[in-house]
This record gives sequence, structure tokens and C-alpha cells, in this order.
Amino acid sequence: MGNWFRENVLQVHTIETSVSGKYLLRLPADPGTAPLLAGFHGYGQTAEDEFRLLCAIPGSDRWFCCSIEALHSLYTAAGNPGASWMTSCDREQHIEENVRYVDAVIERIRALHDVNDRLCFHGFSQGTGMACRAALLGRYPAERILLLGGDIPPELAVSGRMGRVHLARGTRDQLYSQERYERDVARLQEGGIAFVACSFTGGHRVNEAYYQAAGEFLEGE
Repeated sequence: MGNWFRENVLQVHTIETSVSGKYLLRLPADPGTAPLLAGFHGYGQTAEDEFRLLCAIPGSDRWFCCSIEALHSLYTAAGNPGASWMTSCDREQHIEENVRYVDAVIERIRALHDVNDRLCFHGFSQGTGMACRAALLGRYPAERILLLGGDIPPELAVSGRMGRVHLARGTRDQLYSQERYERDVARLQEGGIAFVACSFTGGHRVNEAYYQAAGEFLEGE
């Protein structure tokens, strides 16, 4: 194989093509203008998983709730269909594509519905990285971001485009360690970002304590 590569010039190309993405949207309970809460699921999950999470947050019925599904389909170890935001392969390209995708979803929702300028991103596990990238790299800066069980991508420079941040971790979470959580807290402090650090009893999943804290943050000043 090595001789083949030395004797032949291997060219790697990419080509842009059309891929359809899915998002779920729940309208606010009351008619009229309302803010938008957009969420990103974890690795191997689907838009339905994140949608249930968003809708269970107290007070979210006053928001447009949108769950966006990752573009890269997969099967989990249990054989269930799911999706992933990206892997380490062609990472920079996929980041750009994902950000454009999220921008397009928000643009469509704003064109079709009476959405005001308040925008909040929610990310769980792998989705926390997407929430941060959407706010920092996309066309629509966030008023606030809720990050649960996942860290802020290390290559991103935190800035005011993130808005106010709610950083949450279950005390028994083995995927998002206490060390990584404390590192993110330090990054937010160093960046001068207004944030709430939330540590609740539990593992790498949501529970009532998290829902209550998220609801208070969502509606807080």
C-alpha cells in the first residue's frame, strides 16, 4: 500500500450536496409574539429526545420550542437509530455545515412565525458543543444558553455572543467530569460571562432538580 501511495498522487476532494435535516417545533401556549428556545440532543439521540427535554422545562410553554436533529445518522450500540453532530473526521468542515444548518432553521422559523428577538440555546451532552457554536459562530447570537452534561468546545473563544450561561452537571456524571466542569466555570469567569453554575444530584441525564433550575434560569432576569 505504501508503494502505491508513493507511485500515485492521491487527491482528496469534497463536493457540496443537498442534505435534508429535521427539526421539531412546538408553538407557545398563548398566541402572539414569543421567544425561541432551540435545543440540540446528545450523541446517538434524536430530535424527539431533546424535544421532550425542552417541553418539560417549567415555563417553556411560553416559548417556541425547537429541537434540531443532527445531520449524521447512526445506529447506537443497542441497535437503535440515532444521530451525531460530528466526529473528529473532517471536523472543521462539519462545524461550518452544522452552523449553516442551524442558521437556516432559525431563519425559517422566524420567517414563518411571530418570533421576537429573544433566543435561547439548550444543549445536552454532545449537543452542548453545538449550542456554543451556534451562538458564537452563527448569525444569531443568544440571549442565554443552557449547557447540560457537556463542555464548551476548547477551541472557541467565549464572548458576549453567548449571552448568559447556565452550566449544569450531575454529581455522578462520569462523562462530563468534575474537572471538566470546573475548567468550564473558570473559562466563563475569565471571559467575563454572566453565568450560573448548577450542580445537581444525579448522573448523565436530566431529573426534576435540573428541570426546576433550568426553568428558573430561562425566565430569570
